[in-house]
Amino acid sequence: MQKIIGMGLVLGLTLSAALAADIPPLRGDRFKPLDLNKLDAAQNAMIHDILTGPRASLNGPFNVLLRSPDLGNRLQAVGEDLRFKTSLPHAINEFAIVTVAREWTAQYEFFAHKKLALMAGVKEEAIDDIATGRTPKMTPDQQAVWTFIKELDSIHHVSDSTFDNVKQRFGERGVVDLICLIGYYHTMSMLMNVDRYPLPPGEEPPLQPLR
Repeated sequence: MQKIIGMGLVLGLTLSAALAADIPPLRGDRFKPLDLNKLDAAQNAMIHDILTGPRASLNGPFNVLLRSPDLGNRLQAVGEDLRFKTSLPHAINEFAIVTVAREWTAQYEFFAHKKLALMAGVKEEAIDDIATGRTPKMTPDQQAVWTFIKELDSIHHVSDSTFDNVKQRFGERGVVDLICLIGYYHTMSMLMNVDRYPLPPGEEPPLQPLR
C-alpha cells in the first residue's frame, strides 16, 4: 500500500483516491458502498487513521460509520484500543468478542473474529459450541469472562462473585476493559445487523438463529 504523506492533495488526487488504488472497495447493503474517490475531508481523515493503524483494513462497520465520520473515527479509535492495547490476554479478548457476536447473531463479526480467536489459541470446539448456542468447555479464565458477559447481557448487572472472579484474574483494569469491549461489540453488531453487512463472496453465514 502506498504511504500517504499529510492530509492535503497529492498531485491533484485526494487521499481517498490515492488509497483506493490499493484497497478493495467498501461493502454494504442498506448503506450502499461509498466511493473512496468521492469522500470529504472528515471521511478521508477517518480512512487515513484506519489504514495507517494496526487494522490496515476497511472490512466491517466502517462503510456505515463513514456516514458520520467524526463519530466514526472516534469509535474506530476506541475499537483499536480495545483490540490492540487491552490489558486482557489476546485469546480472552477474542473469546469475548465471538461470545458477544453470538448474542447478536452478528454474522460478519463472528465470521471475522472466529479466525482471529483460532489464531489466538481459542479451541475450535469451544467456538463451534458458542456458534450453536451450547455452553462450551472452557478454561477457568474463559469461564469467568463467559459468566460476566452472560449476566451483563441478560440481567444488566453482575453478581459479586462474578465481578470478583474477573477482578481476581485480570485486575480492575481488566474488568473495565472487558465491560467496554462488550459495549463496543454490541455497537458494532448493531451497526452491521441494521446494515445487513454482507460476508465476503462465497462465504456462508456461520450462525443460525437461536431459539
